[in-house]
Amino acid sequence: MTSHEPQTDSRQSWTRLAISLAIATVGNVGMWAIIVILPAIQAEFRVDRSAASLPYAMTMVGFALGNLVIGRWVDRYGIFRCLTGAALVLALTFALASISGSVLLLSLVQLAVGFASATSFGPLIADISHWFQRRRGLAVAVAASGNYLSGAIWPFLLTGVLESDGWRMAYLLLAAVTLLVMLPLAWMLRPAPPASAASAEAVQGHARVGQVDFTPRQLQFLLALAGIGCCMAMAMPQVHIVALCVDLGFGPAVGAEMLSLMLLGGVVSRLVSGLIADWLGGVMTLLIGSVLQCIALFLFLPFDGLVSLYIVSLIFGLSQGGIVPSYAVIVREYMPAREAGQRVGVVIMATIFGMALGGWVSGWIYDLTGSYQMAFVNGIAWNVMNITIMMVILMNARRGGRLAPA
Repeated sequence: MTSHEPQTDSRQSWTRLAISLAIATVGNVGMWAIIVILPAIQAEFRVDRSAASLPYAMTMVGFALGNLVIGRWVDRYGIFRCLTGAALVLALTFALASISGSVLLLSLVQLAVGFASATSFGPLIADISHWFQRRRGLAVAVAASGNYLSGAIWPFLLTGVLESDGWRMAYLLLAAVTLLVMLPLAWMLRPAPPASAASAEAVQGHARVGQVDFTPRQLQFLLALAGIGCCMAMAMPQVHIVALCVDLGFGPAVGAEMLSLMLLGGVVSRLVSGLIADWLGGVMTLLIGSVLQCIALFLFLPFDGLVSLYIVSLIFGLSQGGIVPSYAVIVREYMPAREAGQRVGVVIMATIFGMALGGWVSGWIYDLTGSYQMAFVNGIAWNVMNITIMMVILMNARRGGRLAPA
């Protein structure tokens, strides 16, 4: 090893993590902007709530596919090239979305927005995981927090533009910002991961064999199924909180504030969960987060006042933020490092599919029942499925029934 070769958990690793966080904060804006403009879309195109939710659902379908496909590209070509292409595609698709003349056209464009945005989530998380060993859980959580920071910051920033110039101008602004910010930051991520990390992972991989009674393929399937369940539940408050506030007479600006508060709580939750994952491992961390999320969902049922919804939104954010990053931690703990991008991409794809389906189903239930009460009940049921699967994984783990990182 030469003195110039990068090493894990080094100053260069932390610098790269900071750059990755900045990229994620901008690169994930597409999945949150569409939530903020949902009421405007419904009003402009005169459609029902489920139809107005279609652009978001298509965004998340693209996001899911992007995490899978681009995750494989990152394993082969590196994160720099993928981020550069994503920045160009995002700028183009935001501009095209701003001139869409129907919900169908907007939905098709949002599919491409979601696909390109995915580069700043699962693939970026997989890349940064190669640069850390001792603090991998925390590093993954920080990189994943960029997604929530994006959701906390951009709805607040876009509210003024939406009120004064409309959603189309807001999208043109996003086209310019993604291009000007992501390209120079992506250039700074050109260095390849430390070579020493690969050899260390190979040694640790043998130590992990036999800790669970599942093959890697079986474990990945269970994680994907669990990811669908937790994110079907997660989608109800995150996707429809703005629309819920409009229905209750509080207005879209209040809904955007609640979404921002929810996601800021999610950032705190992700950071704390990262520390817990370094201590207890990914499976236990995910199970704790899933149970807390289920409790928080129950709190939405009896409360519909302004102050109470602010409080419950914060509680929900603080409860569930660490769930999705925990999947990436589990994959990196128990699956080959050389397949990190692909493996993380598959599981993240499943979670995003759950978000997409959950967002649409919640709107469909609203159209059937005239309220969001049964939509919350639906989310709770899916959350229970997630808890059950994680308990199965935990109970089938060897070494005294506990999964611990090698």
